[in-house]
Amino acid sequence: MTTPQRPTLMDPPIEELLDKVDSKFTLVALGAMRARQINSYYNSLGQGIGGSIAPPQVTSVSNKSLSISFQEIAEQCATYHRPTPEELAAEAAQGEAVDEVVLTDPFGFPTGPDAG
Repeated sequence: MTTPQRPTLMDPPIEELLDKVDSKFTLVALGAMRARQINSYYNSLGQGIGGSIAPPQVTSVSNKSLSISFQEIAEQCATYHRPTPEELAAEAAQGEAVDEVVLTDPFGFPTGPDAG
């Protein structure tokens, strides 16, 4: 006797999502980043602001940005690139060539030597 498959709250299933990425951390980071981009896209629609934010890449019955981002990951519309050590070294060498480095925090306030 086979047990019928119970519907879950998670669609697509977490196992399917984990097959698309290399770790749980990557899944969380990619899903959260894409969900923030989708939120920004929807918020900019009412303001008439164009921009470089990509609209949702899948048709979804859900209107939640995190659910949409997980569907994009499942359909491989949202992907990631893990840099190689050579790419990281080249980026570090390029960063050393810059005279002044100004860091910004997530809220957009400048930090660094001239932030005072």
